[in-house]
Amino acid sequence: MAESNPKRLTKTELAKRLGISRSSLYYQHKRPLIDEEVRRQIEAVLADNPCYGHRRIALALKLDKKRILRVMKKYKIKPYRRRGRKPRKKDDEGKPKAKHENLIEGFCPIRPDVVWVSDFTYIRFKERFIYLSTIMDQFTREVVGWNISRFHNQELVLGALEQALGNPKHSIPLYLHSDQGNEYDSQAYAAVAEDLKIKISMSREQSPWENPYQESFYSQFKLDLGDPNRFETLGELIEALHQTMYYHNHKRIHTSLKMSPVGFRKQFEKRALECGDNLSSKLGT
Repeated sequence: MAESNPKRLTKTELAKRLGISRSSLYYQHKRPLIDEEVRRQIEAVLADNPCYGHRRIALALKLDKKRILRVMKKYKIKPYRRRGRKPRKKDDEGKPKAKHENLIEGFCPIRPDVVWVSDFTYIRFKERFIYLSTIMDQFTREVVGWNISRFHNQELVLGALEQALGNPKHSIPLYLHSDQGNEYDSQAYAAVAEDLKIKISMSREQSPWENPYQESFYSQFKLDLGDPNRFETLGELIEALHQTMYYHNHKRIHTSLKMSPVGFRKQFEKRALECGDNLSSKLGT
C-alpha cells in the first residue's frame, strides 16, 4: 500500500534527480527585470519627446539602439504618428537649422570660470538606471555642480547648472559647453544662460571628442566608484557618489595638474593675489 504522505524531497535530492546543480533551482532570469527598467526609461523620454523613434531614444538614453528597438517591440511601445509634412517653400531650401556652434574649439582658458563643460552619464544599479549630470571647470578640472536623477530629462541638467551657479567659490562663466542633447537645447536651460549672459557652446552631433574633459572624467569616475551593485540601497550608492566626487575634487591627483583640481584652483588664486599685491606695491598704491 502506497504511503498517503510521501516524504518531501529536499532541494539537494531534487537537483540530483533532475541532473542539475542545486544553485540553478534559485536562479531567476534578470532579463525581464532589465527590460522593465529600460521600458520605464523609454516612456520617460517619450513623455517629453513623443515623436522620438528608437534611434533618437537610444541617443537620449545613451544605450544601444538594438536594445531599445527590441524592448519597444516587446512592450509594443510606439511613438506618436507625425502629421504629414507641409510642402517646403523654395525660400526655405538650403537654410541651416538653428544650432549652437562650438565656440570653444581650440580655445584654452587661462583662469577659472571662463569655460564650463557639461555632460551626463548613467550608472546601472540593481536593474535600474541612475543618471548623473556634472558641470566641470575646463581650466581646473573641478566639478563645480552636479545632480542625480532617476530619469534623463531637462531637470537633470538644470539641477547641475543651478548648483554650479549657486557655488559661492565660483563666478558666472563666459561659456557653457555641452553636446547637442535635447535637454541642453531646452528653453529652460537656454533661458538661464541668456539671463546671465552666458554664451552656449555645443559640440557637433555625434562628436564626443569635442567634449573630451567630461568624457575622460566619467571614465575615471566610474573606476573610482567601483561596482555600484555592491551597495544594498540607493541611499548607500548616492552617499558613495558624494564621496567619490569629493575625492575627485579634493584628493585625486590629476596628471596634467600635478595636484587635485581644488588644490590647483587654490594655488592659482594665491598666485593671482600675490601678483596683484606686487603690482599694487610697484604702482605705490
